Amino acid sequence: MLFSEHNFIERRDRVGSIEVICGSMFSGKTEELIRRLKRAQFAKLAVEIFKPAIDIRYAVNEVVSHDSNSIPSTPVSNSSSILLLSADTKVVGIDEAQFFDDQLPQVCIELANKGIRVIVAGLDMDYLGQPFGPMPNMMAIAEEVTKVHAVCVQCGAPANYSYRKEMIESRILLGEKESYEPRCRSCYYLLDSK
Repeated sequence: MLFSEHNFIERRDRVGSIEVICGSMFSGKTEELIRRLKRAQFAKLAVEIFKPAIDIRYAVNEVVSHDSNSIPSTPVSNSSSILLLSADTKVVGIDEAQFFDDQLPQVCIELANKGIRVIVAGLDMDYLGQPFGPMPNMMAIAEEVTKVHAVCVQCGAPANYSYRKEMIESRILLGEKESYEPRCRSCYYLLDSK
């Protein structure tokens, strides 16, 4: 079947995309998410930002980076709420995606198929170095994956592990520098007796 140029442009305008920003704690994931969303706002696109309701470290109704940059957001308790709250939106931002339920990839697919640009940021691994929540599936379905790195606090090398300093075994521990530090592979495995 042949498509006319008009049909091709019309179809292309309806199709969105999924972008994933991943990495360890303190790697700049949220900073990059905020940068992309502010650029979309500057372009006068309708933008909605969501974060998990459990993340109240800095603010209830804002996504805030470790460098204190922020953007207003809507806290939601599950990923299906994003579908209900994103009407008439051109760009959807989702922070701390690792804390969402396993339906997040399907929600993002539905949004992208409606012509929405979806930008997701989250930890790709937990403190044990294991894939975290829906992030592996998010990376698999994304058109673009950006992996950012922190700086290892032990040796200064690029870091992609989130070392937990506190001896708490719960997979989810909301914390900052008092609880976590970024480490490279060598320092994560060699300096720890996990």
